[in-house]
Amino acid sequence: MRTIDHIYIEGAFVEPHGNERLELFNPSTEKTIGYVVLADEEDALRAVAAAKKALPAFSQTTKAERIAMLKRLHAAVLAKKDALRDATIEEYGGPVSRSTWVSQFAAQTFLDAATVLEGYEFERTVGTSTVVMEPVGVSLLITPWNSNAGSICSKLAMAIAAGCTTVIKPSELSAIQTQIVTEALHEAGLPPGVINVLSGRGEVVGAALSSHPDVSRISFTGSGNTGKLIARAALETMKRLTLGLGGKSPSLILDDADFAVAVPAAIAAAFQNSGQACIAGSRLLVPQARLAEISLQVKTIAEKLKVGDPADPATVIGPMANRAHFDRVQSYIHRGMEEGATVVAGGLGRPEGLEQGFFVRPTVFTGVSNTMAIAQEEIFGPVLSIIGYESEDDAIAIANDSVFGLHAYVFSSNPTRAQAVARRLQAGRVAINGMQHDPLAPFGGYKQSGTGREFGPLGLESFLEAKAIMTSNT
Repeated sequence: MRTIDHIYIEGAFVEPHGNERLELFNPSTEKTIGYVVLADEEDALRAVAAAKKALPAFSQTTKAERIAMLKRLHAAVLAKKDALRDATIEEYGGPVSRSTWVSQFAAQTFLDAATVLEGYEFERTVGTSTVVMEPVGVSLLITPWNSNAGSICSKLAMAIAAGCTTVIKPSELSAIQTQIVTEALHEAGLPPGVINVLSGRGEVVGAALSSHPDVSRISFTGSGNTGKLIARAALETMKRLTLGLGGKSPSLILDDADFAVAVPAAIAAAFQNSGQACIAGSRLLVPQARLAEISLQVKTIAEKLKVGDPADPATVIGPMANRAHFDRVQSYIHRGMEEGATVVAGGLGRPEGLEQGFFVRPTVFTGVSNTMAIAQEEIFGPVLSIIGYESEDDAIAIANDSVFGLHAYVFSSNPTRAQAVARRLQAGRVAINGMQHDPLAPFGGYKQSGTGREFGPLGLESFLEAKAIMTSNT
């Protein structure tokens, strides 16, 4: 049993003013594994004050100094990768393969930011002016429970690279993971106040931080509804915003694809991170003439996926993160059945033999219209909708017929054709014949998948303001 009763402000672990205790659960067993004492509005004010105090000196650090800090942060987080992996398995229920990857990804983001920073020019000549890129200021980083450590570190890495001080508000449901990451950040030895971390409820701490006049920038990853609330709060003082919101990503299997390779890859894209991923390929678009054949292939694969103990290397799908989310996913499966879609694999209830834990049967629907809720709304669980299309143009139209536009997948044996289709899709990222991740390429979405971009030079520039200095020739 673990009790987390400190927050991190101005380079030290301190007792919070808040006194609400939140119970932490293992989603695989539903048993209590600890408690976290949540911060409140007064703690939020303390954190912003610390970041504001540290900003003048930190914003003037050199590129070389910040690269050195990023390398220290990488080493410190990497040293805790095993502890972070284990906490992700226990507290979140992430399968061990995914939990191992994300613990290493969290550390790697600092080196990726250092690479971007090293090649970035903060001054350039444009026309007859000198354009100077300057730190935007105190930055609020709000991260989700499905990718806690990775989101904290990737956002923080770019903020540090830009010379911004930070207040980090992770999901309170990920307090153990947050504690391990925060301990690593502390050990990296950055100046006090550059990094401040406090767990608290969104409607309390998140609201206080989002509306604080001394916060200049917000980087948020989470639900669309919460993102809209944050955007409204930020508008009053015109804060700079990056919003990473939901997705309903299509996987397009073109008629020339190698189905034996494409179908398993599309299923992996759909059920990655137990389906709790904004980039999950939860709509599978296939040629209508091959619909029955592919549906059978998907059914066969889905029914063999191991659901269960996330510490077991054979497990592909772990539990949903909490009971409320388990119930939400179940409600969507029920809704799909009510809408007239056909369940070909999975369905309601827990998998056989798993009476405890928030486990969901990997569920596949056919007979799905793109107008159904299961095809339009983000379920955030291991639920896949198969949709037939008549032509390439029809497939693209179906893929783009969504309020979201975060990610897409295209499978084809013809690279030129795949590239052409990718260019017509309304998505911030398109992966061809796989699940590639490029840490230096921008990440973000079209439409209601959010605003702004993370990673790479565009991610760095989201923490910078452009100043044009114009000199008279007379």
